[in-house]
Amino acid sequence: MLKFLAKAGLFAAALTAVPAAALAQLGADAAACRAGHPSILVNVQGFSQRTGNVRVALYGNPSTFLDRGATMRKINLPVTPSGPMRICVAVPHPGRYAIAVRHDVDGDNARGDWGDGGGFSRNPRISLLRLRPSFDAVAVNVGQSVLGVNVVLNYRY
Repeated sequence: MLKFLAKAGLFAAALTAVPAAALAQLGADAAACRAGHPSILVNVQGFSQRTGNVRVALYGNPSTFLDRGATMRKINLPVTPSGPMRICVAVPHPGRYAIAVRHDVDGDNARGDWGDGGGFSRNPRISLLRLRPSFDAVAVNVGQSVLGVNVVLNYRY
């Protein structure tokens, strides 16, 4: 019985360590998601390379969607070595918001690098002719708690 309890204790210790490591990916707004406040938990997947940085940007105004300087919130993190990245973005209040994600593959923060990837909430179809979807195509409704959103990155080839 003592062996079982000792193993159970090690197992419980391992379980408590796993969420801490997973939550480290959540970025500066992690507390909002952990507390269940109005926020968006963005699950970013489809990385072409595990280098550089990922930026998640929050927009709330349809008329300034994707305009330079129009983000409500930006979360920048280094890309993790493997798996999807879960990034929390706090919102000021329940409402309609859009998420844009950029994977800066080489981490130089230069705009328009051909190797960089990107994606949006609701994963709209994009093409070389139409890289900028409308706000309505990507907007999600955030209520009183955390909303999970999957974003699959796209790259120009």
